[in-house]
Amino acid sequence: MKKNVLLTGGTGFVGKYLTQLLIEQGFSVSILSRSKRTNTEDVFYYTWDVQKQTIEKEAVLQADYVIHLAGANIGEKKWTKARKEEILSSRELSAQLIYSVLKKYDKKLDAFISASAIGIYGAINGEEICTEEMKPANDFLGLTCQKWEASADRIGELGIRTVKVRTGLVLGKNDGFLNKLTPIFKLKLGSALGSGKQYMPWIYVNDLCGIYLAAIKNPQMQGAYNAAIDDNTTNASFSKTLAKVYGYKIWLPHVPAFLIKMVLGEMALLVLTGRRVSSDKIKQLGFHFRHENLEETVRVCLDK
Repeated sequence: MKKNVLLTGGTGFVGKYLTQLLIEQGFSVSILSRSKRTNTEDVFYYTWDVQKQTIEKEAVLQADYVIHLAGANIGEKKWTKARKEEILSSRELSAQLIYSVLKKYDKKLDAFISASAIGIYGAINGEEICTEEMKPANDFLGLTCQKWEASADRIGELGIRTVKVRTGLVLGKNDGFLNKLTPIFKLKLGSALGSGKQYMPWIYVNDLCGIYLAAIKNPQMQGAYNAAIDDNTTNASFSKTLAKVYGYKIWLPHVPAFLIKMVLGEMALLVLTGRRVSSDKIKQLGFHFRHENLEETVRVCLDK
């Protein structure tokens, strides 16, 4: 029989790509969704309600692996007090719901693989290269990721191999980080944000899905792994590359940081700060990034 992979957040941007890859690799896929959906030949849907802590337990009990992508989009809305609580609880409570089923029925998965983010190193600018052994930051991004990973570690305490994928900015076709920038750059109105010196560790969605697949197939993978290209891309160099792909050179000055803060509030930290990261740990396990050139990757994403 095919091994079954249960995805949370499976209907999102990364989840859609990952579902297709898993099917191509011969796995059966189940997806937890808030609303009832029609099963297809390859994908079975189950319902859950994270706030009410209800779930169709069969989804977990038949799974060999769980890939946990679910969580409120950190860059979708302003960081009001209520929104911050939603961001935190969406990650903690969803993992808690899966944990409760695993513990109650003494279910042993082959692996539990959780999304995390390089935000664990904090909304800070600087030259220090962040490795997985670094102490997490204590700002909102750092604490959010710490709680996210702590939820995964709790499942690890059940004797289940646990992997945490610390993701950079995800690039892909018609979605992800690029989708928010292309309308401006297409009109030749793009420019760098703030100082432009903030680092922007990025990853192509297919490579990210490849890391999740590696986490399934490689029993040596355990703990945290940075999932980002370590080419020291900054906001300024990223902006120049995107403009080049659209056939022009940036002519506008940098967007001042104070304007970005006026529009986004505290969430401006997402675009005004960024850290360098190392991807050596995942490479040492033999993982090969197929898209390491930013310009080539952007052209693939935009069909240019």
